[in-house]
Amino acid sequence: MRNIITQFSRIFVGILFIISGLIKLNDPVGFSYKLAEYFSEPVFNMPFLVPYTLALALFLVILEVVLGVMLLIGYKTKFTIWSLLLLIVFFTFLTFYSAYFNVVKDCGCFGDALKLTPWESFTKDVVLLFFILILFFNMKLVKPLFGGKVQNILAYLSVALCAFMGYWVLNHLPLKDFRPFKVGNNIQKGMEIPANAEKSVIEMIFIYKVNGVEKEFTEKNLMNLPEGAEFVDRKDKVIKEGYVPPIHDFTLELDGSDYKNELLQEPKLLIFTTYDLEKSDIEGLKKLEKINQSAKAKGYKVIGLTASAKELSDSVKKKYGQTFDYYFCDAIAIKTIERANPSIIVLEKGTIKQKLHHNDSDDLKL
Repeated sequence: MRNIITQFSRIFVGILFIISGLIKLNDPVGFSYKLAEYFSEPVFNMPFLVPYTLALALFLVILEVVLGVMLLIGYKTKFTIWSLLLLIVFFTFLTFYSAYFNVVKDCGCFGDALKLTPWESFTKDVVLLFFILILFFNMKLVKPLFGGKVQNILAYLSVALCAFMGYWVLNHLPLKDFRPFKVGNNIQKGMEIPANAEKSVIEMIFIYKVNGVEKEFTEKNLMNLPEGAEFVDRKDKVIKEGYVPPIHDFTLELDGSDYKNELLQEPKLLIFTTYDLEKSDIEGLKKLEKINQSAKAKGYKVIGLTASAKELSDSVKKKYGQTFDYYFCDAIAIKTIERANPSIIVLEKGTIKQKLHHNDSDDLKL
C-alpha cells in the first residue's frame, strides 16, 4: 500500500509539474510580467529584480518541467525530490501571501490557460506539498525506470528541448494562444457585459485631515465628522468584485478622444502594438513603415498602439520615418494583446485575423 501511494504521488506530481511548466514555457514573457508584479512596491518591494524577471521566469519554468521529467523517470531521486520540496515550499509561501494580503489576483500557475483565485492557487500548492512530502519520506521507493545512460539522455534531452522551446516562443509567438485577443476572437464581443452579470459592490471612503492626521470615513460616518475636519481625498474600496469581461481597459485614444468604436468597424485595420517605445526592438521598429506602405496600398487603415507619451511617439516617428499615428492604450492591455514589442495585428471589423511577431513580418498576409 505504501508503495502504491508513493508511485501515485510520483506520477501525479511529475505530470502536474510538467503540464504547469509547459503552459508557462509556452508564454514566458507573460509569466515574467507576473513575477514583476510580485517584485513591485505594493507586494515585496524588490524593484531591483524587475530587470531580471524574464531570465528568472525562463529558469523557473524550465526547472519545473525538467524536475517533473526527472521525477517520472527516477533520475537523481534525492536531488529531484529535495528540489521539488524547496520549490513547492517557495510557491506555497507566495500563493499564501497573495491570498492573505490580496495583493496578486492571479499567481499565473497555469498561465492564461487556467485562471485560479489566490486561495485556489494556495490550496493547489498545499495539495502538491502533501504529495511531495509523501515522496520525501519514501524516497527509497522512487526507483529509476531505465539504465544510467538512458536516464542521462532523457534528462539532458528534456533540458535541451525546453531551452529550444523557450528560445522559439521568445522570438516568435506562443505555440498556443490562451489570451482573449487570440486569432478568431472579436474584441467588441470580448468587452460585452451580460445584462444579468453580477455587479461590483463598492464602498466610498472619504479621507479627512483631523487635527493634522489623515483619517478615513465611510459615507455613514460622515454624519459624525469632527468639527474642523479638512477634506483630502476620496477613494473607492471594492467590497465584492463583480463580472469583469475578458477584454477591458482597451482604448484607441488620440488627442484625448477614444476612437475604439469607429476603428473596430474598419473592414481592414492593421495595428502595430508596442507597449513601451523605449523598450521596443530597434530592428522591429525599422520594419514598420515599409509594412505600413504595403498595407495602405491594399486599402488598410494602419495605426500604432502604445502606452508611451506622445513626445516619445513623435520622436520615434521622426527617427524611423513613420507616417502612421500612434494611439494610446494602457500598457497592461497592450501586453495582453501580444507579447512581442513591436507586434503586428490584423483585424476585420474587430475580429482578429492575424497576429505576428516582428521577426515574422515576412509572413504577413494582406
